[in-house]
Amino acid sequence: MEAHSTKAMAARAVALCEALLWEEPTPGSIAAVLRAHGERGPLELSPGDVAAMRTAARRLMELFAAPSMDEAARLLNRLLSGAARPPRLTDHGGTTTWHLHVDRDDDAPWAEWFLASSAMAMAVLLADHQRVPAGLCASVSCGRPFLDTSGGSPRRYCSPRCATRERVAAHRAAAREL
Repeated sequence: MEAHSTKAMAARAVALCEALLWEEPTPGSIAAVLRAHGERGPLELSPGDVAAMRTAARRLMELFAAPSMDEAARLLNRLLSGAARPPRLTDHGGTTTWHLHVDRDDDAPWAEWFLASSAMAMAVLLADHQRVPAGLCASVSCGRPFLDTSGGSPRRYCSPRCATRERVAAHRAAAREL
């Protein structure tokens, strides 16, 4: 998948939220997630950058928990009005392909870039698919974010493992009631 496609940016947002909020993030671990999602060049993150990105991730989690498209759109509009700037094309001085940015400039703080680009990707996916593009795992023992761009029924779980765990728990609970 092209690193600057809308789906790739949304997948990066989900992966970063998971790394920032479910793990013990360090500048190195967050740089590794960014590299795994196509970021190139020097990725110099400080502990302060990671802390600010964690705050941005918490704001994105509100979107992932949105119970309806209307609520997701309202949250996205609020995020975009606060975080995004006028769209601009950049190739980062010829080091990447041309792609759209909605942060202040190529040297914007990591948290600003993360929140603005993630909100824009999620907004485009919501408009394209007419559904909330991400969610939180319905497993009571999980709650991790996931991307949902499928055309079928909305996803409820972040992984087949969580879905299976919940089905087994429901089956066992039903068997105990017999």
